[in-house]
Amino acid sequence: QVQLVESGGGLVQAGGSLTLSCVASGSIFNIDTMGWYRQAPGKQRRMVATITSGGIRTYADSVQGRFTISADLAKNMWYLQMTSLKPEDTAVYYCNLESSRVTDLDSYDYDNWGQGTQVTVSS
Repeated sequence: QVQLVESGGGLVQAGGSLTLSCVASGSIFNIDTMGWYRQAPGKQRRMVATITSGGIRTYADSVQGRFTISADLAKNMWYLQMTSLKPEDTAVYYCNLESSRVTDLDSYDYDNWGQGTQVTVSS
């Protein structure tokens, strides 16, 4: 079983910065993609940023140029550095881990989520 724990959320004024952290523990097999998603009240959860084990980064258009995702595979940790924050960035932020395992008989894909951390940006 895999556990993900986020930290670093909080209240910040518009234009400010925050850095979120996620640490994974437990039975982690081959890491494929680490990511951050967010869900605002009354809205669907949406991708914010992802990074593959090979270092390929993807960002939502709304955060491109303001947010940076990074990872430390040796520590099973990844981060979301958020700058120039806007009130519309207010949401619960979730970290996500996609991993896989291949055996002689079959292959398995795993998708794990953290419990979420609140980010509130005041205007």
